[in-house]
Amino acid sequence: MLNWDEPAHPRLTAGQAPAPAPKPAPQPALGVVAAEPPAEIPEAVLQDAAVTPATVKVRETEGGATGLEALTMGADRITVDDKQMINCRADLNQLVPFKYQWAWQKYLDACANHWMPQEINMSADIALWKSPNGLTEDERLIIKRNLGFFSTADSLVANNLVLAVYRHITNPECRQYLLRQAFEEALHTHAYQYVVESLGLDEAEVFNMYREVPAVHDKAAWSLKYTQSLGDPRFHTGTPENDQRMLRDLVAFYVIFEGIFFYVGFTQILSMGRRNKMTGTAEQFQYILRDESMHMNFGIDVINQIKVENPHLWTEQLQEEAVRMIHEAVELEYRYAVDTMPRGVLGLNAAMFNDYLRYIANRRCIQVGLPQQFRGVSNPFPWMSEMIDLKKEKNFFETRVTEYQTGGTLSWD
Repeated sequence: MLNWDEPAHPRLTAGQAPAPAPKPAPQPALGVVAAEPPAEIPEAVLQDAAVTPATVKVRETEGGATGLEALTMGADRITVDDKQMINCRADLNQLVPFKYQWAWQKYLDACANHWMPQEINMSADIALWKSPNGLTEDERLIIKRNLGFFSTADSLVANNLVLAVYRHITNPECRQYLLRQAFEEALHTHAYQYVVESLGLDEAEVFNMYREVPAVHDKAAWSLKYTQSLGDPRFHTGTPENDQRMLRDLVAFYVIFEGIFFYVGFTQILSMGRRNKMTGTAEQFQYILRDESMHMNFGIDVINQIKVENPHLWTEQLQEEAVRMIHEAVELEYRYAVDTMPRGVLGLNAAMFNDYLRYIANRRCIQVGLPQQFRGVSNPFPWMSEMIDLKKEKNFFETRVTEYQTGGTLSWD
C-alpha cells in the first residue's frame, strides 16, 4: 500500500501614509519573473535617534511577512498559542517553542535524507545511450521528454516557494522546512542538468521543451497562473478572498503539481530502471521521488492546518474549484502520457495511466477531505508503492542503499 497518510521588497516607513499602489505591470512570459526595484529605507528612519525602542513596521499593503514586522524592545515573549499558519502577528524569528512538531520532524527527516547527484554512477547510462542498439527511439523519447518537463517543473516549484509561499506562511518551523524544500528543488534541477551533461544531450532542446512541446508547456502554463498572484508584491493575506486564493494555490502546487503532474514521468523512468536500463538516471529519479513525496505530504499538512485554523475559508465553492482543478490535472497529465508514449513500451501504455492517474487523484482527494472523483479504478503499478515506501534496503539497481542518510544521523547500534 502507498504510504499516503504521513502526516517585492517591502518599503519601511516612519509615520508616512502608504503611497498609492502602482498600476499592475504587464504579465511576464512563461517562466519569467518581473523584477521589483530595491526597497529604500527613508533617511529619517536611519538617522532619527528618537526611535527607541526601535519598532519598524512593514507596510502590510505590499504583502508578505518578512520577520521584521515588529522588533520591539521589552515585548512579551512568544508562546505556542501566538503561532499560526497564516496571518500570524507573532515574531517570525522565534523558532521555538514549536507549535507544529510535525513540521520540524519533516525538516529533520529531509536533512537526514541528504544526497547529491554526483554520487550516482552514470557510466552504464552513458554506454547504453551511446550504443546504437542500446535503446529504442521510444525509450529515448521518454528520457528526453521527462528531463525536459521535470527540469522546468522543479524550477517553477522553487520559484513558487521562494517568491510566493514563503512570504505568506507565518509559522517559523514551517518556514524552516520550506527552506530545506527550496534547496531540494535546486538539487533536483542540478540532477537533471547532471544527467543531460552526462549523456551529452542537446541542452537547448531539453531546457526549452516548455516552450516547444505542447504537452510540457500546457502543464507548466497551468501551474504558473497559480503562483503569479501570490508572487505579486502587492498581494497580501488577511482578507477572506486573499486567504482563499492562498489556500487554492497551495492545493494547486502541493496536491496537483507535486502530487499528480510528476507521476507519469516517475513511473516511466523507474520502469526503465527495473529493466536494468538507464539505471543511474532511474536512481536519480528515485531519490527525487522520495523527496517529492515528503514535499507533498508536508504541503497537505499545511493545507489541512490552515483549514482547521480558518474553517470559514474551506467553502463549498472553493471545494468545487479544487475538484475542477484536479479533473483538469488528470486530463493534462494523461495527454502528457500519450505524448511521451505514443506506442506501448517498457510493458506500459498510455491507457494504463488513465487508471493510474484517477487512482492517484482519488488518494489526493481523500487527503484534503474531498470526495473521491473516480469509481472503479485501481493501481495498475503496485511496484510504485515499493519505490515510495522502500526503507533502508538495497535498491533495485544494486548500487547503494536507497534511503541514504548522513553520517551524523545514522545509528550504529
